[in-house]
Amino acid sequence: MELQAPEIVFFDLETNVPNKVGQRFSVLEFGAIIVSAQKLTEIESYSTLIRPKDLSVVSVKSSRCDGITREAVKNAPCFEDVAERIFSILNGRVWAGHNIQRFDCVRIKEAFDDINMPVPVPVGIIDSLGVLTEKFGRRAGNMKMATLASYFGLGQQKHSRSLDDVRMNLEVLKHCATVLFLESSLPNTLDSKSKWYGSSSIMTRSKTNGKSPCREETSRKSPPASFSYQRNVPYARGSLGKVTERMKGLLCKAQGQAPLQQLLKHSHSLLR
Repeated sequence: MELQAPEIVFFDLETNVPNKVGQRFSVLEFGAIIVSAQKLTEIESYSTLIRPKDLSVVSVKSSRCDGITREAVKNAPCFEDVAERIFSILNGRVWAGHNIQRFDCVRIKEAFDDINMPVPVPVGIIDSLGVLTEKFGRRAGNMKMATLASYFGLGQQKHSRSLDDVRMNLEVLKHCATVLFLESSLPNTLDSKSKWYGSSSIMTRSKTNGKSPCREETSRKSPPASFSYQRNVPYARGSLGKVTERMKGLLCKAQGQAPLQQLLKHSHSLLR
């Protein structure tokens, strides 16, 4: 019999942002789509708002447009009411999402532990933050899903409704994979990695609309600062002109002599 690849579930959580010492994250919304691993077509979707045990952890008015408010979740089911459904969606499938290893996977475990239920187990995890940082790089400006979506013209990330976010996550991955596939087909022509590092023409959403990210976005699921890119060079910044002058001097000395031997003889002085 032919073995079938496990299905992939893209999921996303929306939570409160703890504002007191010792306060924990509470899951306010769960959204997921199940997709075929072979065709990346959506098979099933599910989303639900979730009422936390303590309603006071939810803001009366969200700082995000169309964000989750206390009024929105006060009549929603609690996590225990939807836990079996969430378990059936997650357990035994490949988990996928943006920054899920650092955030969403941890919150899922906490939520199931709190109600003394078995925690769903994935057969594998695809964290698009890590994958895209390594394979696609920072040509879009940064690794936030909103920035990547804007780069490909996919519209604005809602970041307040989890089902919208997971569908956008899948579309961003499709676009990135297509670009990487085309670049690998004509690496000398299409591969732009050497061109986009340090580009000042890339505009992120925060630059284009003049607004800084809201507190929830920066404190909850923003990519860690350790992913920042810094290029190392073998000489002090601003000293390229001095290196050029030294090269000119060495070439003058090398006139009339075997150039290769002279270059080897004096190469150690170029990067002092």
